[in-house]
Amino acid sequence: MFFLTKTMTSTSNYSDRINQLRSLIAGASHVLIGAGAGLSAAAGIDYSGDDFKREFSDWIERYGITDLYSSSFYPFETDEERWACWAKHIWFARYRPEAMPLYRSILSLVAGKDYFVITTNVDGQFEKAGFDTARIFATQGDYALFQPASGQPEETYSNREWVEHTLPLIKDCRIPTEWIPKTPDGEAVSMNLRCDNTFVEDASWHQQANRYADYVEQASRQSNLLLLEFGVGFNTPAIIRLPFEQIAMQLEGATLVRFNRDYTQSYLGNIRNYLSFNEDLTTIIRQLTSL
Repeated sequence: MFFLTKTMTSTSNYSDRINQLRSLIAGASHVLIGAGAGLSAAAGIDYSGDDFKREFSDWIERYGITDLYSSSFYPFETDEERWACWAKHIWFARYRPEAMPLYRSILSLVAGKDYFVITTNVDGQFEKAGFDTARIFATQGDYALFQPASGQPEETYSNREWVEHTLPLIKDCRIPTEWIPKTPDGEAVSMNLRCDNTFVEDASWHQQANRYADYVEQASRQSNLLLLEFGVGFNTPAIIRLPFEQIAMQLEGATLVRFNRDYTQSYLGNIRNYLSFNEDLTTIIRQLTSL
């Protein structure tokens, strides 16, 4: 097993780091992947670019919405307006995109490895790319799910059928009142996205949380655990970024590889086996997979 003998940074020779990473992947038996918003951005999912401007032109003109994220918090006056925007939002972010090539390439990197994914992304790209759904823990929710607006009961509901039926009914940035989504019991719904204390952690969420904990425990007993962290910033560092650093610091046989355009530094201090990249992620992965 190849181990780094000193902390490597993005200022080190790029080709050396690529070779080191290639050796680490080849020698790893367990690969823990952590992914944040930067990965989807690097994959080409743009929530404020030309596609957004074209698909949301009516909302941009009427409400002055500038990007998909801020549209989530726009103070619409009516539920008919709010859910019209959400129907378009869900379709645009979750159901419209195919699996992005970058995600498929990352899957090819860990083919044959015992891997697990923890992600704060809610766009379903790992699932679309072919990662085993039993090995994906999406901690912050999923665009594909509704939940009770109150947070009770702790259940979630697929929204795909609702989105497909509702999109053609949007007129003047509104949907018919009878198509405002409800729970099976007729109660108000919200998106299953973690934004306050009503976020529903349903049975499936807890099952994946347990699988993640079991994987980390099992992998921690191995001598060649590789942690690949993609595009994780400081919005929610306690979910992936800091735990990954802790694992790498506590386990002699663990190596953390961080891919981040802006934040390659270690927060907790010197990590024994650490490698970082701030270069273009697509280029890096292409070089690793073009053997």
